[in-house]
Amino acid sequence: MQSSRARKSSAPIVVVTAMLIAVCCLASPAQAASASALFNKAHKDFHALSKSRSKARYRSNWVRVEREFSAVHRKDPNGKFAPKALYYLGRTNEELGVHSGLKSDFRKAVDYYSRCVSRFPRHGWTDDCLYRRAEIRYQRLNEWTNARRDLATIIVKYPHADMAPKARQLLNKLGKGERFIAALGGKPASKSVHTPKSKSPPMVAKKTSTKPAGKAIPRKETVVRPSSTGHTDPPNTAHLDAVRYTSSDEYTRVVLEMDDQTTFRYKLLAPAPKYNRPHRLYIDLTHTHLGNGVKRKTGVADGILKQIRTGQKDKKTTRVVLDFQTLQDYKVFPLNNPFRIVVDVYAPDKKTRARAAATERRRKAAAAGNFKPSYKSKRMAGDLVEQLGLTIHTIMLDAGHGGKDPGARAYGLKEKDVNLRFVKILGKMLQEKGFKVLYTRTKDNFLALEERTAQANVKKADMFISVHCNAHRSKKIHGLETYTLNLAKTQAAVRVAARENAVDLRSIGDLQFILADLAVNSKMKESRDLAKGVQDQTLREVRRKWALKDMGVRQAPFYVLMGATMPSVLVELGYLTNYTENKRLRSETYLKYLARGIVRGVLAYKRQIERYAMR
Repeated sequence: MQSSRARKSSAPIVVVTAMLIAVCCLASPAQAASASALFNKAHKDFHALSKSRSKARYRSNWVRVEREFSAVHRKDPNGKFAPKALYYLGRTNEELGVHSGLKSDFRKAVDYYSRCVSRFPRHGWTDDCLYRRAEIRYQRLNEWTNARRDLATIIVKYPHADMAPKARQLLNKLGKGERFIAALGGKPASKSVHTPKSKSPPMVAKKTSTKPAGKAIPRKETVVRPSSTGHTDPPNTAHLDAVRYTSSDEYTRVVLEMDDQTTFRYKLLAPAPKYNRPHRLYIDLTHTHLGNGVKRKTGVADGILKQIRTGQKDKKTTRVVLDFQTLQDYKVFPLNNPFRIVVDVYAPDKKTRARAAATERRRKAAAAGNFKPSYKSKRMAGDLVEQLGLTIHTIMLDAGHGGKDPGARAYGLKEKDVNLRFVKILGKMLQEKGFKVLYTRTKDNFLALEERTAQANVKKADMFISVHCNAHRSKKIHGLETYTLNLAKTQAAVRVAARENAVDLRSIGDLQFILADLAVNSKMKESRDLAKGVQDQTLREVRRKWALKDMGVRQAPFYVLMGATMPSVLVELGYLTNYTENKRLRSETYLKYLARGIVRGVLAYKRQIERYAMR
């Protein structure tokens, strides 16, 4: 029998419990109202962003919407807005994946759809989550087996849902569907699409009118069938999706393409002649799996690299090994959006060997007492310039942006079009002055930023000029500016680098540390001299007819200039967002004036280094 003390002591507990229940009951409507307001705003922002071509290009805008739906889910984790928030978190990352092309975005979308399916299996939007997950797995991730399983789940468990007919249609297209239906306890059906007419109550709750219409994902032209395993990688796992390289006998750039950011470490291993092993550089990618289609061994044999090997070191680590033939130096650095790891490998080039040989000859001659430098003829001086590589023969012109990347846009004008038009004008003028001109692109095609510098290095260009147009929130900003690679000293330079690198401002801070640590470019002084000549001469030429503001020679960490082995500059021709300069940049005459100025700057720099060589 319970004592009176026990009964008395239990009374406060009952009272407190009742009060807590009352408070919770009173808080629920307010909480739901708050979640409703948050959801409505996020829903509105999502659809506004989806309809804005200009804003949808930027990852930061999608991340902002993702945060809004995450706030809804945190506010109402078990209420009626939780499954809707998870659905839209999936949709947001799916749309982001369409724009970015990153598998990591699609995998994140799959994760959100999966959470909705597992936590709210009887909600009215669950079949939509399953169907969208199946589409992503089929079209974007090459997970056909998992896609079939998702579609079969809709057919068996949600036969009256509005996605059931579409699920059967897609499953028929993929084939082997009846096996998955049978595995789930379903009955085989005819191949024709059939919509049940039964009036029996559906297995899922009726969908509300607020449910958004589905949007088909554009399908890639080529889909490679993976193995038939239903393996799904754990969450937060990155994937090495591709290994590509650009090479010559003096320089090789290897790029490891990832679908998500991850940490990595690398180490150079000394040769092991006993085992016939050359220098090797290994890179370990943590929390990473090897992606489908990545070759385990790629032969290069360009004089620097023998081969590239990839493999799964353990369950969480992918290892990439570079086997060298010749090695003088190497640099390893990451780039963002999308995340990739760049490895630059250098062998002693002909110019370096020529300098070393000339220095050694002079040393020996001086030691023998018969060293008599002679500068009697210009031809001898010219030969010295050639041997030491202190002249300009080949110039690589880079038209910024292109293809799916339009660059800045204003008043109906796209930066990529102005850049391409201009480099063709500039290239023709440089050829008339006797230079050999190469182009990173001659048509409207996309080219990764790191590929542009690699082309210049591989082609052994003596100069690299990247052409761009600027943009600013203020339409009043205008003028010409020329950039070199270095740490940004002004906020304006940081802003321009962020826009041209297609990253947010925070990433530039990380890049500053990388650049300072690596000292990537050994031609910084030469690049500054070239930039000054280009800026001064272009201003002088254009000002003969137009007023042009001098925005100066600046420096910033541009991806497109990183790793260049020759003097390199990035020229911002003007601001498309300024109406006057926008109008001028449409003019053939104005572009020719700009081009003549740059040519004069190049010639001035060429004379400068040749005078230096002849001293």
